[in-house]
Amino acid sequence: MSTDYALAYGTHATAQDGRCAMEWVSYLAGEPHSDQPACVSPVLRVFCASLNDTLADGPRQRLRPYLARTIGSASDGLDEARSWMALDWLIRSYAPTWLAAADLGEAAEQLAGLPSVVDASDLQGALLVLGLARRATRSAWSGALGAARAASWAPWVAGRAAAREAAWASAGAAAWAAARVAVGDVAGDRARADAREIGGDAAAMIGREAGATVGRAAAREVARAALAPTLEELQESAFALLDRMLPTIPVASPVTVGAVSVLNGE
Repeated sequence: MSTDYALAYGTHATAQDGRCAMEWVSYLAGEPHSDQPACVSPVLRVFCASLNDTLADGPRQRLRPYLARTIGSASDGLDEARSWMALDWLIRSYAPTWLAAADLGEAAEQLAGLPSVVDASDLQGALLVLGLARRATRSAWSGALGAARAASWAPWVAGRAAAREAAWASAGAAAWAAARVAVGDVAGDRARADAREIGGDAAAMIGREAGATVGRAAAREVARAALAPTLEELQESAFALLDRMLPTIPVASPVTVGAVSVLNGE
């Protein structure tokens, strides 16, 4: 295997500048250098591209054993199902994970216990529960912020912005990019907005104690440290989602395309 098989952030004008996940797929499939290989499902393409750019360099390399499995998915007719899987993950995995981490267990259980969201009728029912969860997190955040006003709440505001950004980057953005390909109508937008708000407010509450003790300059790093366990949990869940969306090819055996052998990220 090529010793320089490493996934890099962003897109690159030439292969000599590096390759992101989809640029490597173009290479593996024998296509011209591009981050939009024609052989890959649009849903998988945007999901992998978003994960590639939101993950840190180490976790990003975990995408490698999945790349060969994306080849040929453009014509398999499974994209609508994949988009619904991504939206279902936002509703029944992403949002409940943040709710549970913020000690809003009842709301988390209600969302996680919903039936799988596989079509528009399922989504309508899920939106009702998702809306209630969004109101619960907003109420909890407002109460926490009100208590902080007696002290110095400016760092909380700065910490909230950092927490919201980190929460959505924990594969939420990738899942929505995949979902919107086939499900991005008004109802889908509502689900995305609610899930993002739930994650943002829950993440802000998780980091509130640490954020209250530092100034604005340190708010981002403090928030990320407080959120690290939940971010890691969601990254693991996102890889499991990717595995479910891919064609079934065992990754325990090497897959050789051209001159590159891909095995378990090596």
